[in-house]
Amino acid sequence: MGAGTSPAETPSGAADAPDGPQADAPSEGAQPDAAAGEAAGGRTGSHEAAGAATPSGARRARRFSLTRDTARPEGGGRAAAGDAPAPARQWPLLAVLCTAGAGLLIVATDPFDEAFRIGTILIGVALIGGAVLRLVVPSVGMLAVRSRFTDLVTYGLLGTLIVLLSLMAQPKPWLDVPFLEDAVHFTIR
Repeated sequence: MGAGTSPAETPSGAADAPDGPQADAPSEGAQPDAAAGEAAGGRTGSHEAAGAATPSGARRARRFSLTRDTARPEGGGRAAAGDAPAPARQWPLLAVLCTAGAGLLIVATDPFDEAFRIGTILIGVALIGGAVLRLVVPSVGMLAVRSRFTDLVTYGLLGTLIVLLSLMAQPKPWLDVPFLEDAVHFTIR
């Protein structure tokens, strides 16, 4: 609403509707509380600067956002053709999630001896598989979260640590690392 107009004179919906891309990005000198300037009876500096770009009578949205745009990570496109159903387009992510979910289910239900160890190994293998998919498949859909290098390091390192920890879990570890036992005895003494 401009100076001298009342809500009754504003076209229906014009006061509430954002005015395109400019509603998302405030101008450089935008005040966080633009209502204070309007309550004084005049237009604020941010509204004056944008007054020529906005239609008269329309009010800008008051959202404040520091991020203007983000780029999709490389490889973040569809993993299947656009006419394929949504789950098929995201098959790399679904493969990793289903494998990790199976591992969690095995750990939660504990159906056999060593179920904890098998389930956590399956979770780690799912993350390592995600790293391999991120490396090999050019377009992995939503499995691409960050840059390719960062995703490889994150998935691979976490998966490897989970597998190693599950192999060394007590009692009766499947993997015995002697220097770790010596380090524990050295710190406890």
